[in-house]
Amino acid sequence: MFVRAVTPEEGRRLAQIARRSKVPIRMRRAVVVMASAQHQPVGFIAKLMQVSESYVRQVIHDFNEKGFDALDPKWSGGRPAKTDQATRDRICQIARCCPRDLGWPFSTWSLSKLAEALRINKIAELSRETVRQILKTGGVSWQATKTWKASNDPDFQAKMARVLDLYDHPPVDGRVICVDEFGPLNLQPRSGRGWFAARRPRRLRATYRRTQGVRHMFGALDLRTGQLYYRIRDRKRWTEFLAFLKSLRARWPGQKLYLICDNYSVHKRAEVRAWCVDNAVELVFLPTYSSWLNRIECEFAALRYFALNGTDHRSHDEQDDAIGTYVRWRNQHAGPVRDFAVGSKIRRPDYLTNVA
Repeated sequence: MFVRAVTPEEGRRLAQIARRSKVPIRMRRAVVVMASAQHQPVGFIAKLMQVSESYVRQVIHDFNEKGFDALDPKWSGGRPAKTDQATRDRICQIARCCPRDLGWPFSTWSLSKLAEALRINKIAELSRETVRQILKTGGVSWQATKTWKASNDPDFQAKMARVLDLYDHPPVDGRVICVDEFGPLNLQPRSGRGWFAARRPRRLRATYRRTQGVRHMFGALDLRTGQLYYRIRDRKRWTEFLAFLKSLRARWPGQKLYLICDNYSVHKRAEVRAWCVDNAVELVFLPTYSSWLNRIECEFAALRYFALNGTDHRSHDEQDDAIGTYVRWRNQHAGPVRDFAVGSKIRRPDYLTNVA
């Protein structure tokens, strides 16, 4: 049994399907047809393709009858689903609930426990894999819980609007600077991630005594240029903070500075406020519990990730040098900072003040 006569154009099309098709079934059937067109016997083709002779005969017969349509797989509907859409929605709703609220003695669902609860309550009798697929289709995924401190500032909207306006429309008469403290910088092995040989992670020592004290870092982010400036000091009192502000003032003489900072008591010290008034520096305070509005927090996260995580510095000088090296490299690649929280829910007019 052989396939009908194949034209040169059909042969080229079959060869293209056999080489480039991303559907394995279509590719295999095209190879069977090509081999039969070269007068290869059914037994040889079956042995070559590691399929049965009846399969080869069926492919040849279908191609003779239907042409290239016979190469396309005809997928059946599959096994009927055990659950309807209402049941699947109910399963997703149960998964989002705390098991204790439903009378179970644990606080987190596993796939096995969820499948058992569905079976006991006669909702559905499903395997763990089926439950996982239902949850995935329903947009329910396994995630870590996160903490959030909602702001209780009665002037939340006004303060946030002021900060966002400075981000979106920097004043032409000065610079917008984000200021904050980073630390404490203690000496300890810091866990981190990196590329290592399989099952051969880097090992860090464990420490129980740290006798060299801590240091603190004052940081300032210039939104116009994206440059990050810092000072590392042993203390973070108002005197150290004021000295840092004076260094910023000397860096941009003749320009008004708009300093965005949190409500740390040092920032509101009377001596600091008086100096700012006399030196064309405006302190723009964030709403309480809203440090996420300070753009410099992103830079501190990157500093921790790239300069400190995975390290084990034995002295403060060594650690300070690592921070300084990273900041210098970062400033060489910096650019203007724009587009803060574009599309975020905090931009909506109906954003609630005390709801995350």
